[in-house]
Amino acid sequence: MCQKSQLAKLGLFDAKVPRYTSYPTGPHFGPQIGAAHFQSWLGLIPQGSQISLYVHIPFCRTLCWFCMCRTQGTRSDTPVSTYVAAVIQELALLKSHLPQDVSLSRLHWGGGTPTILSPELIRDLAEAQRGLAPLAPGAEFSVEIDPNEFDQARCDALVDAGLTRASIGVQGFDITTQQAIGRSLGFDRVTQVVEMLRAGGVRELNTDLLFGLPHQDLDQIRKSTRQLLSLSPNRVALYGYKHLPAMIRRQAMIPSETLPKPEDRLELFRAASAICLEEGYEEIGIDNFARPGDGLTLARDKSDLDQSLKRGFQGYSDDPAKVLIGLGASAISRFPQGYAQNAPSTARYMAAIDAGGFATARGHLLQGEDQLRGQIIEALLCRFTIPRDKILAQCPDMGPRFDALITQACTAFPKMLIQTSNGAFLAKPARAMARVIARHFDAYDLSENESSPSQTVDNRASV
Repeated sequence: MCQKSQLAKLGLFDAKVPRYTSYPTGPHFGPQIGAAHFQSWLGLIPQGSQISLYVHIPFCRTLCWFCMCRTQGTRSDTPVSTYVAAVIQELALLKSHLPQDVSLSRLHWGGGTPTILSPELIRDLAEAQRGLAPLAPGAEFSVEIDPNEFDQARCDALVDAGLTRASIGVQGFDITTQQAIGRSLGFDRVTQVVEMLRAGGVRELNTDLLFGLPHQDLDQIRKSTRQLLSLSPNRVALYGYKHLPAMIRRQAMIPSETLPKPEDRLELFRAASAICLEEGYEEIGIDNFARPGDGLTLARDKSDLDQSLKRGFQGYSDDPAKVLIGLGASAISRFPQGYAQNAPSTARYMAAIDAGGFATARGHLLQGEDQLRGQIIEALLCRFTIPRDKILAQCPDMGPRFDALITQACTAFPKMLIQTSNGAFLAKPARAMARVIARHFDAYDLSENESSPSQTVDNRASV
Protein backbone atom coordinates (compact mmCIF):
# COMPACT_ATOMS: atom_id res chain seq x y z
CA MET A 1 0.00 0.00 0.00
CA CYS A 2 1.46 3.34 -0.99
CA GLN A 3 2.12 5.68 1.89
CA LYS A 4 0.01 8.82 2.05
CA SER A 5 3.11 10.99 1.77
CA GLN A 6 4.02 9.29 -1.51
CA LEU A 7 0.47 9.64 -2.82
CA ALA A 8 0.44 13.30 -1.83
CA LYS A 9 3.70 13.90 -3.70
CA LEU A 10 2.16 12.32 -6.79
CA GLY A 11 -0.79 14.70 -6.56
CA LEU A 12 -3.53 12.26 -5.53
CA PHE A 13 -5.13 14.56 -2.97
CA ASP A 14 -5.07 17.62 -5.22
CA ALA A 15 -6.07 15.93 -8.46
CA LYS A 16 -9.30 16.78 -10.25
CA VAL A 17 -9.93 13.95 -12.64
CA PRO A 18 -13.11 12.54 -14.20
CA ARG A 19 -14.68 9.25 -13.23
CA TYR A 20 -14.28 8.23 -16.89
CA THR A 21 -17.70 6.68 -17.37
CA SER A 22 -17.19 7.65 -21.00
CA TYR A 23 -14.33 8.80 -23.20
CA PRO A 24 -14.30 11.59 -23.93
CA THR A 25 -16.26 12.72 -20.90
CA GLY A 26 -19.55 14.63 -21.07
CA PRO A 27 -18.12 18.16 -20.93
CA HIS A 28 -16.44 17.53 -24.29
CA PHE A 29 -19.70 16.72 -26.05
CA GLY A 30 -20.81 19.45 -28.45
CA PRO A 31 -23.85 20.64 -30.45
CA GLN A 32 -22.40 19.36 -33.73
CA ILE A 33 -24.11 16.03 -32.97
CA GLY A 34 -27.88 16.19 -33.41
CA ALA A 35 -30.98 14.14 -34.10
CA ALA A 36 -29.86 13.29 -37.65
CA HIS A 37 -26.70 11.62 -36.32
CA PHE A 38 -28.67 9.71 -33.71
CA GLN A 39 -31.14 8.48 -36.31
CA SER A 40 -28.40 7.46 -38.75
CA TRP A 41 -26.53 5.56 -36.02
CA LEU A 42 -29.72 3.66 -35.19
CA GLY A 43 -29.83 2.55 -38.82
CA LEU A 44 -26.30 1.13 -38.54
CA ILE A 45 -27.20 -1.29 -35.74
CA PRO A 46 -26.90 -4.79 -37.25
CA GLN A 47 -30.05 -6.87 -37.46
CA GLY A 48 -30.35 -9.34 -34.62
CA SER A 49 -28.18 -7.26 -32.27
CA GLN A 50 -28.63 -6.92 -28.54
CA ILE A 51 -28.92 -3.35 -27.25
CA SER A 52 -29.28 -1.78 -23.80
CA LEU A 53 -31.98 0.68 -22.78
CA TYR A 54 -31.71 3.41 -20.14
CA VAL A 55 -34.70 5.52 -19.05
CA HIS A 56 -34.00 8.71 -17.10
CA ILE A 57 -36.63 9.85 -14.57
CA PRO A 58 -35.41 13.30 -13.42
CA PHE A 59 -37.88 13.92 -10.56
CA CYS A 60 -37.57 13.76 -6.78
CA ARG A 61 -39.94 14.64 -3.94
CA THR A 62 -37.02 16.13 -2.01
CA LEU A 63 -33.65 17.17 -3.42
CA CYS A 64 -30.78 15.79 -1.36
CA TRP A 65 -28.06 18.40 -0.99
CA PHE A 66 -25.18 16.08 -1.86
CA CYS A 67 -26.67 14.81 -5.12
CA MET A 68 -24.99 15.54 -8.45
CA CYS A 69 -27.67 13.99 -10.67
CA ARG A 70 -29.90 15.71 -13.21
CA THR A 71 -33.00 16.11 -11.05
CA GLN A 72 -35.81 18.49 -10.24
CA GLY A 73 -38.16 18.56 -7.27
CA THR A 74 -41.92 18.15 -7.55
CA ARG A 75 -44.71 17.73 -5.03
CA SER A 76 -47.26 17.04 -7.74
CA ASP A 77 -47.63 13.95 -9.94
CA THR A 78 -48.81 15.99 -12.93
CA PRO A 79 -45.35 16.83 -14.38
CA VAL A 80 -44.28 13.23 -13.81
CA SER A 81 -47.20 11.76 -15.77
CA THR A 82 -46.71 14.31 -18.58
CA TYR A 83 -43.03 13.41 -18.76
CA VAL A 84 -43.70 9.65 -18.83
CA ALA A 85 -46.11 10.21 -21.73
CA ALA A 86 -43.24 11.86 -23.63
CA VAL A 87 -40.92 8.92 -22.88
CA ILE A 88 -43.56 6.50 -24.16
CA GLN A 89 -43.82 8.61 -27.33
CA GLU A 90 -40.02 8.50 -27.65
CA LEU A 91 -40.14 4.71 -27.33
CA ALA A 92 -42.64 4.51 -30.19
CA LEU A 93 -40.41 6.74 -32.35
CA LEU A 94 -37.37 4.64 -31.49
CA LYS A 95 -39.18 1.44 -32.47
CA SER A 96 -39.90 2.83 -35.94
CA HIS A 97 -36.17 3.29 -36.57
CA LEU A 98 -34.67 0.15 -35.03
CA PRO A 99 -33.62 -2.67 -37.35
CA GLN A 100 -35.42 -6.00 -37.25
CA ASP A 101 -34.86 -8.69 -34.64
CA VAL A 102 -33.18 -6.40 -32.09
CA SER A 103 -33.43 -7.65 -28.50
CA LEU A 104 -32.74 -6.01 -25.14
CA SER A 105 -29.86 -7.19 -22.94
CA ARG A 106 -30.23 -4.62 -20.16
CA LEU A 107 -33.04 -2.29 -19.06
CA HIS A 108 -32.36 0.34 -16.44
CA TRP A 109 -34.50 3.09 -14.93
CA GLY A 110 -32.42 5.78 -13.26
CA GLY A 111 -32.92 9.24 -11.85
CA GLY A 112 -33.79 11.19 -9.97
CA THR A 113 -36.23 8.85 -8.36
CA PRO A 114 -37.81 6.28 -10.69
CA THR A 115 -39.97 5.06 -7.81
CA ILE A 116 -41.68 8.45 -7.74
CA LEU A 117 -43.81 6.90 -10.52
CA SER A 118 -47.21 5.67 -9.39
CA PRO A 119 -47.97 1.96 -9.88
CA GLU A 120 -50.12 2.91 -12.87
CA LEU A 121 -47.28 4.86 -14.51
CA ILE A 122 -44.86 2.01 -13.81
CA ARG A 123 -47.17 -0.37 -15.65
CA ASP A 124 -47.70 2.05 -18.55
CA LEU A 125 -43.98 2.61 -19.05
CA ALA A 126 -43.16 -1.08 -18.71
CA GLU A 127 -45.80 -2.00 -21.28
CA ALA A 128 -44.39 0.51 -23.78
CA GLN A 129 -40.91 -0.80 -23.05
CA ARG A 130 -42.01 -4.39 -23.77
CA GLY A 131 -43.44 -3.22 -27.09
CA LEU A 132 -40.05 -1.92 -28.23
CA ALA A 133 -38.20 -5.24 -28.49
CA PRO A 134 -38.14 -8.65 -26.76
CA LEU A 135 -35.78 -9.44 -23.94
CA ALA A 136 -32.62 -11.37 -24.81
CA PRO A 137 -31.81 -14.57 -22.89
CA GLY A 138 -30.36 -13.59 -19.52
CA ALA A 139 -31.56 -9.98 -19.81
CA GLU A 140 -31.71 -7.83 -16.67
CA PHE A 141 -34.23 -5.16 -15.69
CA SER A 142 -32.93 -2.91 -12.93
CA VAL A 143 -34.43 0.12 -11.21
CA GLU A 144 -32.95 2.69 -8.83
CA ILE A 145 -35.08 2.70 -5.69
CA ASP A 146 -35.46 5.42 -3.09
CA PRO A 147 -36.59 3.63 0.10
CA ASN A 148 -38.52 6.75 1.12
CA GLU A 149 -40.52 6.58 -2.13
CA PHE A 150 -41.40 2.91 -2.16
CA ASP A 151 -44.35 0.85 -1.01
CA GLN A 152 -45.97 -2.51 -1.62
CA ALA A 153 -48.03 -1.28 -4.57
CA ARG A 154 -44.93 0.03 -6.37
CA CYS A 155 -43.05 -3.15 -5.52
CA ASP A 156 -45.84 -5.27 -6.98
CA ALA A 157 -45.97 -3.15 -10.14
CA LEU A 158 -42.21 -3.46 -10.68
CA VAL A 159 -42.24 -7.21 -10.02
CA ASP A 160 -45.11 -7.60 -12.50
CA ALA A 161 -43.04 -5.59 -15.00
CA GLY A 162 -40.21 -8.11 -14.70
CA LEU A 163 -37.80 -6.42 -12.27
CA THR A 164 -34.73 -8.60 -11.71
CA ARG A 165 -32.32 -6.21 -9.97
CA ALA A 166 -32.93 -3.37 -7.51
CA SER A 167 -30.41 -0.61 -6.85
CA ILE A 168 -30.70 1.21 -3.53
CA GLY A 169 -28.75 4.40 -2.87
CA VAL A 170 -28.11 4.09 0.86
CA GLN A 171 -25.19 6.57 1.15
CA GLY A 172 -24.94 5.95 4.91
CA PHE A 173 -26.98 5.55 8.08
CA ASP A 174 -25.44 8.04 10.51
CA ILE A 175 -28.08 10.56 11.65
CA THR A 176 -25.70 13.52 11.97
CA THR A 177 -24.32 13.02 8.49
CA GLN A 178 -27.77 12.48 7.02
CA GLN A 179 -29.04 15.72 8.51
CA ALA A 180 -26.03 17.52 7.05
CA ILE A 181 -26.87 16.35 3.51
CA GLY A 182 -30.63 16.97 3.67
CA ARG A 183 -31.56 13.32 3.81
CA SER A 184 -33.46 11.08 6.20
CA LEU A 185 -33.08 7.33 5.80
CA GLY A 186 -32.88 4.78 8.60
CA PHE A 187 -31.53 1.25 8.58
CA ASP A 188 -34.93 -0.16 9.57
CA ARG A 189 -36.56 1.43 6.52
CA VAL A 190 -33.92 0.02 4.15
CA THR A 191 -34.38 -3.39 5.76
CA GLN A 192 -38.14 -3.21 5.13
CA VAL A 193 -37.59 -2.38 1.47
CA VAL A 194 -35.07 -5.19 1.01
CA GLU A 195 -37.46 -7.69 2.62
CA MET A 196 -40.31 -6.42 0.41
CA LEU A 197 -38.23 -6.88 -2.73
CA ARG A 198 -37.00 -10.34 -1.81
CA ALA A 199 -40.51 -11.45 -0.91
CA GLY A 200 -41.47 -10.41 -4.44
CA GLY A 201 -38.75 -12.60 -5.91
CA VAL A 202 -36.14 -9.90 -6.62
CA ARG A 203 -32.86 -11.58 -5.63
CA GLU A 204 -30.27 -9.24 -7.12
CA LEU A 205 -29.55 -6.18 -4.98
CA ASN A 206 -27.13 -3.32 -5.69
CA THR A 207 -26.31 -0.76 -3.01
CA ASP A 208 -24.35 2.50 -2.84
CA LEU A 209 -22.32 3.97 0.01
CA LEU A 210 -20.67 7.40 0.00
CA PHE A 211 -17.44 8.35 1.72
CA GLY A 212 -16.24 11.91 2.28
CA LEU A 213 -19.60 13.14 3.62
CA PRO A 214 -19.86 15.92 6.23
CA HIS A 215 -18.98 14.91 9.82
CA GLN A 216 -18.12 11.40 8.60
CA ASP A 217 -15.42 9.57 10.53
CA LEU A 218 -14.00 6.06 10.59
CA ASP A 219 -16.38 4.76 13.26
CA GLN A 220 -19.39 6.02 11.30
CA ILE A 221 -18.43 4.53 7.96
CA ARG A 222 -17.45 1.22 9.54
CA LYS A 223 -20.83 1.00 11.28
CA SER A 224 -22.74 1.95 8.12
CA THR A 225 -20.78 -0.58 6.06
CA ARG A 226 -21.43 -3.41 8.51
CA GLN A 227 -25.11 -2.52 8.71
CA LEU A 228 -25.38 -2.50 4.94
CA LEU A 229 -23.59 -5.83 4.52
CA SER A 230 -25.88 -7.42 7.09
CA LEU A 231 -28.56 -7.15 4.38
CA SER A 232 -26.40 -9.32 2.07
CA PRO A 233 -26.43 -7.15 -1.07
CA ASN A 234 -24.95 -8.73 -4.18
CA ARG A 235 -23.00 -5.59 -5.07
CA VAL A 236 -21.69 -2.56 -3.19
CA ALA A 237 -20.54 0.65 -4.88
CA LEU A 238 -18.31 2.82 -2.70
CA TYR A 239 -18.31 6.30 -4.20
CA GLY A 240 -16.55 9.46 -3.06
CA TYR A 241 -18.60 12.60 -2.49
CA LYS A 242 -17.15 15.62 -4.30
CA HIS A 243 -18.07 19.05 -3.04
CA LEU A 244 -18.68 21.42 -5.99
CA PRO A 245 -21.11 24.08 -4.71
CA ALA A 246 -20.20 26.50 -7.50
CA MET A 247 -21.43 23.94 -10.03
CA ILE A 248 -24.13 22.15 -7.99
CA ARG A 249 -25.91 24.94 -6.14
CA ARG A 250 -27.75 22.69 -3.70
CA GLN A 251 -24.37 21.62 -2.30
CA ALA A 252 -23.97 25.14 -0.88
CA MET A 253 -26.22 23.89 1.94
CA ILE A 254 -23.32 21.71 3.12
CA PRO A 255 -20.64 23.71 5.03
CA SER A 256 -17.20 23.01 3.59
CA GLU A 257 -15.61 22.95 7.03
CA THR A 258 -17.64 19.85 7.96
CA LEU A 259 -16.07 17.73 5.21
CA PRO A 260 -13.18 15.30 5.78
CA LYS A 261 -9.77 16.30 4.46
CA PRO A 262 -8.58 14.56 1.29
CA GLU A 263 -6.14 12.40 3.26
CA ASP A 264 -8.96 11.35 5.61
CA ARG A 265 -11.20 10.50 2.64
CA LEU A 266 -8.67 7.88 1.60
CA GLU A 267 -8.78 6.33 5.07
CA LEU A 268 -12.59 6.27 4.97
CA PHE A 269 -12.48 4.44 1.65
CA ARG A 270 -9.90 1.98 2.91
CA ALA A 271 -11.90 1.28 6.09
CA ALA A 272 -15.10 0.49 4.20
CA SER A 273 -13.19 -1.53 1.59
CA ALA A 274 -11.51 -3.64 4.26
CA ILE A 275 -14.87 -4.61 5.74
CA CYS A 276 -16.23 -5.59 2.33
CA LEU A 277 -13.20 -7.81 1.74
CA GLU A 278 -13.47 -9.33 5.22
CA GLU A 279 -17.08 -10.26 4.46
CA GLY A 280 -16.07 -12.15 1.33
CA TYR A 281 -16.78 -9.56 -1.35
CA GLU A 282 -14.35 -9.20 -4.22
CA GLU A 283 -12.95 -5.96 -5.63
CA ILE A 284 -14.44 -4.81 -8.91
CA GLY A 285 -12.44 -2.01 -10.51
CA ILE A 286 -11.67 1.07 -8.48
CA ASP A 287 -14.76 1.45 -6.28
CA ASN A 288 -17.08 -1.57 -6.45
CA PHE A 289 -17.39 -4.89 -4.65
CA ALA A 290 -19.37 -8.00 -5.56
CA ARG A 291 -20.02 -11.47 -4.25
CA PRO A 292 -18.06 -14.39 -5.75
CA GLY A 293 -19.95 -15.76 -8.72
CA ASP A 294 -21.70 -12.45 -9.41
CA GLY A 295 -21.90 -11.33 -13.03
CA LEU A 296 -19.35 -8.57 -12.38
CA THR A 297 -16.75 -10.92 -10.91
CA LEU A 298 -17.21 -13.34 -13.80
CA ALA A 299 -16.92 -10.53 -16.36
CA ARG A 300 -13.81 -9.17 -14.63
CA ASP A 301 -12.06 -12.51 -15.12
CA LYS A 302 -12.89 -12.93 -18.83
CA SER A 303 -10.05 -12.30 -21.27
CA ASP A 304 -12.23 -11.23 -24.21
CA LEU A 305 -12.71 -7.45 -23.97
CA ASP A 306 -16.02 -7.69 -25.82
CA GLN A 307 -17.44 -9.94 -23.11
CA SER A 308 -15.56 -8.64 -20.08
CA LEU A 309 -16.21 -5.96 -17.48
CA LYS A 310 -17.34 -2.57 -18.81
CA ARG A 311 -17.43 0.89 -17.27
CA GLY A 312 -20.22 3.23 -18.31
CA PHE A 313 -22.76 5.80 -17.20
CA GLN A 314 -24.38 3.40 -14.72
CA GLY A 315 -21.03 2.28 -13.29
CA TYR A 316 -19.53 -1.17 -13.82
CA SER A 317 -21.48 -3.61 -15.95
CA ASP A 318 -21.32 -7.05 -17.52
CA ASP A 319 -23.63 -5.92 -20.32
CA PRO A 320 -22.57 -7.52 -23.64
CA ALA A 321 -24.35 -4.93 -25.82
CA LYS A 322 -22.30 -2.46 -27.86
CA VAL A 323 -25.18 0.02 -28.12
CA LEU A 324 -26.89 1.81 -25.25
CA ILE A 325 -29.99 3.89 -26.00
CA GLY A 326 -30.80 6.61 -23.46
CA LEU A 327 -34.39 7.83 -23.22
CA GLY A 328 -35.61 10.93 -21.43
CA ALA A 329 -34.19 14.35 -20.66
CA SER A 330 -30.36 14.49 -20.57
CA ALA A 331 -30.07 10.75 -21.26
CA ILE A 332 -26.96 9.68 -23.16
CA SER A 333 -26.79 7.03 -25.89
CA ARG A 334 -23.58 5.19 -26.76
CA PHE A 335 -22.90 3.80 -30.24
CA PRO A 336 -19.72 2.42 -31.85
CA GLN A 337 -19.71 5.70 -33.82
CA GLY A 338 -20.00 8.05 -30.80
CA TYR A 339 -22.25 9.52 -28.12
CA ALA A 340 -25.59 11.30 -28.43
CA GLN A 341 -27.27 13.14 -25.57
CA ASN A 342 -30.86 14.34 -25.28
CA ALA A 343 -31.71 17.92 -24.36
CA PRO A 344 -31.01 18.34 -20.64
CA SER A 345 -34.14 20.25 -19.61
CA THR A 346 -37.46 18.42 -19.44
CA ALA A 347 -39.18 21.29 -21.30
CA ARG A 348 -36.79 21.19 -24.28
CA TYR A 349 -36.83 17.40 -24.31
CA MET A 350 -40.63 17.15 -24.33
CA ALA A 351 -40.95 19.88 -26.96
CA ALA A 352 -38.64 17.97 -29.30
CA ILE A 353 -40.50 14.70 -28.79
CA ASP A 354 -43.88 16.41 -29.18
CA ALA A 355 -42.69 17.81 -32.51
CA GLY A 356 -42.22 14.25 -33.73
CA GLY A 357 -38.43 14.02 -33.73
CA PHE A 358 -35.64 12.78 -31.52
CA ALA A 359 -34.39 15.10 -28.76
CA THR A 360 -30.64 14.80 -29.37
CA ALA A 361 -28.99 18.12 -28.48
CA ARG A 362 -25.30 17.31 -28.32
CA GLY A 363 -22.77 14.51 -28.46
CA HIS A 364 -19.42 13.41 -29.81
CA LEU A 365 -18.25 11.61 -32.96
CA LEU A 366 -15.44 9.18 -32.12
CA GLN A 367 -12.42 9.93 -34.28
CA GLY A 368 -8.65 9.94 -34.31
CA GLU A 369 -7.30 8.23 -31.21
CA ASP A 370 -10.56 8.38 -29.23
CA GLN A 371 -11.27 4.66 -29.40
CA LEU A 372 -7.70 3.67 -28.58
CA ARG A 373 -7.42 5.99 -25.60
CA GLY A 374 -10.89 5.08 -24.40
CA GLN A 375 -10.09 1.36 -24.52
CA ILE A 376 -6.87 1.93 -22.57
CA ILE A 377 -8.65 3.94 -19.87
CA GLU A 378 -11.49 1.45 -19.56
CA ALA A 379 -9.13 -1.52 -19.31
CA LEU A 380 -7.06 0.25 -16.65
CA LEU A 381 -10.10 1.14 -14.52
CA CYS A 382 -11.80 -2.23 -14.93
CA ARG A 383 -8.97 -4.72 -14.43
CA PHE A 384 -5.84 -2.62 -13.78
CA THR A 385 -4.21 -4.13 -16.86
CA ILE A 386 -3.83 -2.73 -20.38
CA PRO A 387 -3.62 -5.73 -22.76
CA ARG A 388 -1.92 -4.76 -26.01
CA ASP A 389 -3.21 -7.68 -28.07
CA LYS A 390 -6.86 -7.31 -27.00
CA ILE A 391 -6.96 -3.55 -27.53
CA LEU A 392 -5.19 -3.63 -30.88
CA ALA A 393 -7.66 -6.28 -32.04
CA GLN A 394 -10.29 -3.55 -31.70
CA CYS A 395 -8.01 -0.71 -32.81
CA PRO A 396 -5.98 -2.14 -35.71
CA ASP A 397 -3.07 -0.17 -37.17
CA MET A 398 -2.65 1.70 -33.87
CA GLY A 399 0.27 -0.37 -32.56
CA PRO A 400 2.91 2.39 -32.66
CA ARG A 401 0.61 4.88 -30.91
CA PHE A 402 -0.33 2.31 -28.28
CA ASP A 403 3.34 1.58 -27.55
CA ALA A 404 4.19 5.27 -27.35
CA LEU A 405 1.32 6.05 -24.98
CA ILE A 406 2.18 3.14 -22.68
CA THR A 407 5.88 4.01 -22.61
CA GLN A 408 5.11 7.64 -21.76
CA ALA A 409 2.72 6.68 -18.96
CA CYS A 410 5.08 4.10 -17.45
CA THR A 411 7.84 6.70 -17.47
CA ALA A 412 5.57 9.24 -15.76
CA PHE A 413 4.53 6.73 -13.06
CA PRO A 414 7.57 4.51 -12.42
CA LYS A 415 7.06 1.42 -10.22
CA MET A 416 3.32 2.07 -10.37
CA LEU A 417 2.39 1.40 -14.00
CA ILE A 418 4.61 -1.50 -15.08
CA GLN A 419 5.30 -2.06 -18.77
CA THR A 420 5.26 -5.63 -20.10
CA SER A 421 5.66 -7.33 -23.48
CA ASN A 422 1.85 -7.17 -23.83
CA GLY A 423 1.03 -3.70 -22.55
CA ALA A 424 1.15 -2.75 -18.88
CA PHE A 425 -0.38 -3.37 -15.48
CA LEU A 426 -0.97 -1.22 -12.41
CA ALA A 427 0.85 -2.39 -9.30
CA LYS A 428 -1.66 -3.26 -6.57
CA PRO A 429 -0.28 -0.77 -4.00
CA ALA A 430 -0.83 2.01 -6.57
CA ARG A 431 -4.49 1.35 -7.34
CA ALA A 432 -5.57 4.49 -5.50
CA MET A 433 -3.85 6.34 -8.34
CA ALA A 434 -5.82 4.60 -11.11
CA ARG A 435 -7.87 7.62 -12.20
CA VAL A 436 -4.88 9.95 -11.98
CA ILE A 437 -2.96 7.60 -14.27
CA ALA A 438 -6.00 7.27 -16.55
CA ARG A 439 -5.93 11.05 -16.91
CA HIS A 440 -2.47 10.69 -18.47
CA PHE A 441 -4.10 8.93 -21.44
CA ASP A 442 -6.75 11.64 -21.86
CA ALA A 443 -6.02 13.91 -24.82
CA TYR A 444 -8.71 16.46 -23.94
CA ASP A 445 -8.21 19.65 -21.95
CA LEU A 446 -9.22 19.06 -18.33
CA SER A 447 -9.82 22.78 -17.83
CA GLU A 448 -12.91 22.40 -20.04
CA ASN A 449 -14.21 19.75 -17.68
CA GLU A 450 -15.91 22.21 -15.32
CA SER A 451 -19.38 20.73 -15.57
CA SER A 452 -21.00 17.68 -17.05
CA PRO A 453 -24.36 17.60 -18.78
CA SER A 454 -24.78 13.86 -18.35
CA GLN A 455 -27.44 12.14 -16.29
CA THR A 456 -24.96 12.14 -13.43
CA VAL A 457 -22.25 14.79 -13.19
CA ASP A 458 -18.74 13.36 -13.32
CA ASN A 459 -17.41 13.22 -9.79
CA ARG A 460 -13.85 14.39 -10.24
CA ALA A 461 -12.42 13.38 -6.87
CA SER A 462 -9.58 10.92 -7.19
CA VAL A 463 -10.21 9.45 -3.74
